[in-house]
Amino acid sequence: SFDMALSGILTEAEIAAGLQSCQAADSFNYKTFFVKVGLNSKSKDQLTKVFGILDQDRSGFIEEDELKLFLQNFSASARALTDAETKAFLAAGDSDRDGKIGVDGKTAFIKW
Repeated sequence: SFDMALSGILTEAEIAAGLQSCQAADSFNYKTFFVKVGLNSKSKDQLTKVFGILDQDRSGFIEEDELKLFLQNFSASARALTDAETKAFLAAGDSDRDGKIGVDGKTAFIKW
């Protein structure tokens, strides 16, 4: 499960705090979320692991449908991102404007 995969990286309290910050629809802000779950202070290795968890089809990219399930990857009880949130999130991490977020380490995902 995702919970097990994330457990070595994020504590339940960190995940809960992140999810609590964006319970209402269209309230998701990736910067706030990453600060709340402490992702901005994790090592590059740990971020790569989280990326791998979000990249469900193992394409090396996080596509729009995978982003939509982003919060649910942290907790099954979380809501899916709205279209507006998904587009804003995608725009922030899509450094080469190909409609997806790459895992090559040069992307905004790692720099968040």
